[in-house]
Amino acid sequence: MDKNSVIGFILIAVILFGFTFYQNRQSRKYAELQAKQDSIAFVQKHIADSIAAANAPAQGAVPVEEAFREAAAPGTIYKDSTLNALHGGEGSVVTLENDKIVLELTSKGAQPYSVKVKDYFRHDSTDLYIFEPGGSEYSFSIYTGEYIQTKDFNFHIAEKTDTSVVFRLPFTGGGCIEQRYALRPGEYMVDNVLSFRGLDNVIPRNVYAVDIDWHVTVPRMEKSYRNETQYSKLDFYQPGDKKPVELGRGRSASKNVASSVEWFAFQQQFFSAIMRSKNGFQSGNFSINFINQDDPSGDLMACSALMRQEFTPGSNVEFPFEFYMGPSHFKTLKGYDRKYEKIIPLGGSLVGWFTKFVIIPLFDWLSRFFRNYGIIILLMTLIIKIVVLPFTYKSYASSAKMQALQPEMAKINERYPREEDAMKKQQATMNLYKRAGVSPMGGCLPTLLTFPILWAMFRFFPASIELRQQSFLWANDLSAPDSIIDFGTRVPLLGDHLSLFALLMAITMWAYSKLMMNNQAASSDPSAKSMQFMSVWMMPIMMFFICNNLSSALSYYYLISQLISMVEIFIIKKFFVHPDKILEKVRASEGKPMPKSKWQQRLEEAQKLQEQQMRQQNRRR
Repeated sequence: MDKNSVIGFILIAVILFGFTFYQNRQSRKYAELQAKQDSIAFVQKHIADSIAAANAPAQGAVPVEEAFREAAAPGTIYKDSTLNALHGGEGSVVTLENDKIVLELTSKGAQPYSVKVKDYFRHDSTDLYIFEPGGSEYSFSIYTGEYIQTKDFNFHIAEKTDTSVVFRLPFTGGGCIEQRYALRPGEYMVDNVLSFRGLDNVIPRNVYAVDIDWHVTVPRMEKSYRNETQYSKLDFYQPGDKKPVELGRGRSASKNVASSVEWFAFQQQFFSAIMRSKNGFQSGNFSINFINQDDPSGDLMACSALMRQEFTPGSNVEFPFEFYMGPSHFKTLKGYDRKYEKIIPLGGSLVGWFTKFVIIPLFDWLSRFFRNYGIIILLMTLIIKIVVLPFTYKSYASSAKMQALQPEMAKINERYPREEDAMKKQQATMNLYKRAGVSPMGGCLPTLLTFPILWAMFRFFPASIELRQQSFLWANDLSAPDSIIDFGTRVPLLGDHLSLFALLMAITMWAYSKLMMNNQAASSDPSAKSMQFMSVWMMPIMMFFICNNLSSALSYYYLISQLISMVEIFIIKKFFVHPDKILEKVRASEGKPMPKSKWQQRLEEAQKLQEQQMRQQNRRR
């Protein structure tokens, strides 16, 4: 690894860590400010709605004072006697089931009660729930001569099969509110249709919206709380956007959206609850709050979505919705063609493209032949290293040639010791590089070209549900840190455990950097020694602290990637790059004219111009 490679690598690392630190601080400040502003905006919106309702009598609507007037009979809450009879009480739980999920619904509010995902388990081997019994509240609010919320009423069970159910809330004068749920066979998808049947004489003509409130408490599912919160978030997608907007990622946040929203997702690290309106939501107010690790409830986060849907009065008004409640598996989500797969954090445009069209297909292809994911990662790494071998060879060959040219470089330095000879010195250096067949950027550019691969892997492994609870060697779960020592308390920077894969990766990175530095000529330049210290010591230490709390598959990948690189360098050095032959080539070309590149021609022109300017300055003196 030559000087250019080290400089390029250090600059990339500094920029990456600096930008991440800056973004985290700015995002935290922005989230706090936005939360305050959204809360104010939400209150103002409801005040405006109340004022609009107060002015409604001029348009033939029911006055506000009448809307909130209680029934005359003592002990009643609603004017409609049937609503009074069905208000409160305990609901009945109905179970729908297919080969993917078990969905429990309660007649109290005609809403989901719990969702259990089959074939998946929590880290402690217990059943895995998207939300546990009572962990969800799904309700609609509308004005029917008086304001009602569906969560307050006990619906009748009108129809029931193994995979579908119909709930109805009747009104005294006829008509009903109907909630229909149906599981799709072989899918994690639930179809939901909210209907207002025969209520055209009950719901006033000036009612223009129905409000939807969905609150979900998501339980913890993974062993590492820090890792789980880092990849858990709330997403919402607006029509026409390239990707959804994210909220959270380990930090509580809220956002008010005044424009249309197609769908939103409450996303745990590997599992998601997604709600989509086929007609589109008018607006929404979202919030996500992470629950402390020490909370006895064992819950991860509380998510909330307050949505508004446009309402057009009629004798039979329907609102079709769909829910996805299952694993955040890329191909499964992509199959719905709703951009659901965009919630999986695979990186930006370049890195995300490489992950989606190279890494995931290669990973899936190898999974067809091997069941052990440790072997799959090893083979995938080996294939990638072979593909980028030309870049590795070019980088190392450039470094070896630069090392071989050190004696010739020393001669050039002796020939042009003065500062005013800097241009001649540079020209002589470039001529030497040309005779040796060395590109000045030959060591840096290959490193930059392979960097997107490293970043793609950094994003892929922690987000890949295929690795969840897959064991390899001493790691029980390749999607989580491989803890060989649990401290029982949190240690600053290190966390509450020690990862063996992360430790081995750091040691291997140190050995690789040491090997590369030993292949370079010694330098007395203080800056060169500082760069060597950064490369040999600081980078392995920083990577250890970073990877200690990340997916063990990621640390394992970096470990074997470094080992393969060391083998490649040994082979290249042993059989392909010979410093003695490089020097012979340089000395054999001494005194012979060499073709000049355009860049060298421009350099000579600049040198001549500089010399002319210096002569003119000397004449003026």
